[in-house]
Amino acid sequence: MQPKVSIVILNWNGKKFLERFLPSVVASNYINKEIIVADNASTDDSVSFTNQYFPQVKIISLDKNYGFATGYNEALKQVSSDYYVLLNSDVEVDNNWIEPIINLMEKDKTIGACQPKIIMYDDRTTFEYAGASGGWIDYLGYPFARGRVFDLCEKDHGQYNNEEKIFWASGAALFIKANLFHEVGGFDNYFFAHQEEIDFCWRLQLAGYNIYVCPQSVVYHVGGGTLPKGNERKVFLNFRNNLIMLAKNLPLSQLVWKIPFRILLDAVSAWKSLFAGQAIYFTAIIEAHAGFFKWVLFKKSKSIFPKNKDGKLHGWYTKSVVWKHFVNGKKTFAQIVQNKR
Repeated sequence: MQPKVSIVILNWNGKKFLERFLPSVVASNYINKEIIVADNASTDDSVSFTNQYFPQVKIISLDKNYGFATGYNEALKQVSSDYYVLLNSDVEVDNNWIEPIINLMEKDKTIGACQPKIIMYDDRTTFEYAGASGGWIDYLGYPFARGRVFDLCEKDHGQYNNEEKIFWASGAALFIKANLFHEVGGFDNYFFAHQEEIDFCWRLQLAGYNIYVCPQSVVYHVGGGTLPKGNERKVFLNFRNNLIMLAKNLPLSQLVWKIPFRILLDAVSAWKSLFAGQAIYFTAIIEAHAGFFKWVLFKKSKSIFPKNKDGKLHGWYTKSVVWKHFVNGKKTFAQIVQNKR
C-alpha cells in the first residue's frame, strides 16, 4: 500500500492562487493522498471558495495569522500522515510530482526531507528563486541553490537533473517524513517566515538525516506571493533569521567569529544600499540586527542535536559565495561549486 501523503497548503488571503493552482494539485495522480488548506485567518473568501468548489479539500482554520513557521506548526498538529508535503499556494504541479519523491524517500530511510525541481511559473525554461534544484549554503551562512545564485536564476538545460544530497530543501514544496517533523521540533516559531526551512533542514542534518532534491519531480512557482521582493518586512526577516539560524546551529568555535563578521558584512550591505538610494534596505538591515540581539537577550534557544555521526554537512560550501560571485565573477552554481563531490 502506498504511504499516506498529506499535501498541506498554508493560505492567507490567497483565493486568487487557490483558484488558479488547486486544480493541478487535485489532479495529482498519487492515490493515497489528502489535500488540506490550512488557513491563517484570511479576511477574503478563501475558505468559502474552497469549500464550494473543492469539497474534497479539507480545511484547517487557524484563529489568527501565525505566519509560515507557526502556521505550519499549529496546522500539522492536526494532521496524521506518513509524509507531509508543505506546498505554497502559488505553485502549479505536474500530475506525477509526488511519486518520484516518495519512492526515493521510501527507498532511502536516511532521507528526512526532499524537494522537487522548482521552475518559474511565468518562464518554464528558468529555475525559480526559492530553491531551484536544491539548496546549498556557504560557510558564512549565505544560502544559494543549484540553478540560483543570489538574484541570478539560470536557464534549465538539465544540468542539475541528478538526485543529490543538498543542505536545504525549499519551503515552497517541501516533502518531510511526518514523524521527523515533530521529532526535531518543527519550524522555529520565532522566525515567522523566511529561512525557517533552512534552519529546519540544518537541524535534520545534525540529527543524522539527509536532505535531497529529486528533479524527476517538477513544480512551477510564481514566487513572492505573500511578501514581494524588496519588501521591508521581507528584508528584515531574511537578515534577522539568518543570524539567528547561525547562532543556533554553528559550533561555538565558529560562532564567536562568524557572527561578528556577518554583522560587519550586513552593515556594509546596508550602507551600500543607503548610498544607492535604497533607504528601505538600510532601515530593514539595522532593524534586523536589533531583532537578532533581542533574540539573543530574551528568546535564545539552542539546537538540541549533536552533529551527525560522520560530522559532515552536505551542501555546505566551505568558501565564500559572496566573494566568488561578486568579486571573481562566477555567475552559476557549477562555476562556483567546483569539485563539490
